[in-house]
Amino acid sequence: MKITRGLAHHQRVTHPVLTIGNFDGHHRGHRALLQEVVRTAGATRGTPIILTFDPHPVKVLAPSVDLRLLITAEEKLARFEEAGIEEVLFLEFNEAFASLVPEAFMFQILRDGIGVRDLLVGEHFAFGKGRAGRVADLARSSAEAGFRLHLVPPVRVGGEVVSSTRIRLLVQSGEVRRAATCLGRPYALEGTVVQGDQRGRALGWPTANLPLPPARVIPADGVYATKAVWNGCPFDSVSYIGTRPTFGRGDRLLEVSILDKELHLYNQELRVEFVERLRGDLSFDTAEELAARIELDACLAREVLKSDSQPVADS
Repeated sequence: MKITRGLAHHQRVTHPVLTIGNFDGHHRGHRALLQEVVRTAGATRGTPIILTFDPHPVKVLAPSVDLRLLITAEEKLARFEEAGIEEVLFLEFNEAFASLVPEAFMFQILRDGIGVRDLLVGEHFAFGKGRAGRVADLARSSAEAGFRLHLVPPVRVGGEVVSSTRIRLLVQSGEVRRAATCLGRPYALEGTVVQGDQRGRALGWPTANLPLPPARVIPADGVYATKAVWNGCPFDSVSYIGTRPTFGRGDRLLEVSILDKELHLYNQELRVEFVERLRGDLSFDTAEELAARIELDACLAREVLKSDSQPVADS
């Protein structure tokens, strides 16, 4: 897969089949759209291309917003490639680009810059200055701009449209199982295991400690049944996110206890997939009470993971 930054470096192809977006999360709706892009490209002997932006438009249009993402840039590119996309074209999103009126975007970028022949977007796609451009504008000008417009219907789960915004809210509220049905896979965080304060080991539950990535959406504080993926192998685990109030509040972090197996994970890369929230964060009067509750949490996690034998299907 080719990665191009800027129109000046984009080499024109004979039949560009394009979609546009940021694709945070690479959720079920995104995958349905990309499948149509790749299918259309195959039918027209075209090249499936994604047009996306760097930095994320929110960082320019609303810099005070604490933007948190569902997926890393590296994983997003890997999933584009898996989907069959042949080129990802990054355009710099700055104030000048944000000021382009819809007509300028259609003709300067899509027609003159890329030479789009087939454009696939969702029904609620918006573009141009102030997001003033709508699908009706694309349909009205598509012939003049030299492309055919294809509208891809949204994917719905539980009667609601799947969107990155919806998934962020679910993850932040701890509803990781519902988030997984929208993503098509469990929500996950990755990081390098760091040295902890050894309290878990003293309680009989050694943990792998991961700093929480500042740019990612973090699940609500509490205890979760999880899968810890190390070197490509998944291990049943129970994980905690919080500030450890029993010992006096500290930094918010992610602690992972591998169930029924001892692994040496310091300085290792670990991926934690969140299956189900077991409870919220609690403070205990003694370390013994905490240890007893961790034992119960581990039993609950085993039951959840045992019954969760069919993983959420990626589509």
